[in-house]
Amino acid sequence: MKADLFDYNLPEKLIAQYPADKRDESNLMVLNRTTQEICHKKFYDIIDLLNENDVLVFNNSKVFPARIIGKIYNSDTEVEIFLLRKIEHYKYEALVKPGKKLKPGKTVEINKNGYNIKLKILEISTLGRIIEFEHIDGLEEMLDKIGQVPLPPYIKRSPTEKDIQRYQTVYAKEKGSVAAPTAGLHFTEKILNKLKNKGIEQIPVTLHVGPGTFKPVKSENIEDHKMDYEYFTINKQSINILKNAIKNQKNIVAVGTTSVRVLESLPYPVDKIPDEGIAGFTDIFIYPPYKFKYVNKLITNFHLPKSTLIMLVSAFAGRDFTLKAYSIAVEKKYRFYSYGDAMLII
Repeated sequence: MKADLFDYNLPEKLIAQYPADKRDESNLMVLNRTTQEICHKKFYDIIDLLNENDVLVFNNSKVFPARIIGKIYNSDTEVEIFLLRKIEHYKYEALVKPGKKLKPGKTVEINKNGYNIKLKILEISTLGRIIEFEHIDGLEEMLDKIGQVPLPPYIKRSPTEKDIQRYQTVYAKEKGSVAAPTAGLHFTEKILNKLKNKGIEQIPVTLHVGPGTFKPVKSENIEDHKMDYEYFTINKQSINILKNAIKNQKNIVAVGTTSVRVLESLPYPVDKIPDEGIAGFTDIFIYPPYKFKYVNKLITNFHLPKSTLIMLVSAFAGRDFTLKAYSIAVEKKYRFYSYGDAMLII
């Protein structure tokens, strides 16, 4: 299948550079796969659009301040270190800029918010560099103070204090993502409580979002594209609630494509899912004509042209219906991407 089949024209002015004033006041486009109808709501209408037979599954991964600005030691050359994952207590894999000046053996110094810390480039890795920080007690707490919110590359501005709160879901708990699971950004504690009072169960899962979420599909045929591995886990309690919900034929509502990828990475049928919980890595790539095993409804944002995310949505809603919805979204000036508006597919 050709990647060009998932392309669309998006005016740059529709790429949201800031979050909505209030999380739950984003626009919500509702797609009905059965009737092929499309209607327009606000996100706070989700309370009436979901029913007591629905079960929400959301990704509780927490974004950490992965972008660090420093200088090559004893020079004025500014560099950027983008932490990808922790390897050991002081060692991380990271993307670096400028790569040509950050060869193994180089030292980087960071001075910010009253903190001073050095790191050393150890070796070249598959994605970037292996780096090692000075062996300092409380390193992770220090990194939280010197790092910046890792806003996506299509947000053309520097992070602000507001982003620390808004580029994070209200239920974020497990630190490990370098990008927010953005469909969840629209939820508030008030909405979650109202859904709970309505009888809608809520199941947390964890998938730590890596930089591959922004990785474009460069191959002409999408089957040739390779997804990066991402770590996910579901604890025993979540597994038991999920298995019972599926056995009782409740609708599994995935909040975001990351939740979809966790659910669809589980063994099938449901009896094969281990009761004690699951932890591991997934590189699942979902595109048409994928047949979904567990997901019945999807809450998601509007995604980049020819991205793996729009391909996943197209597998769920149908390519033609998805692109029709995107065309209407452009016409009605919906806001796109991470800080943009939302879509509910039923």
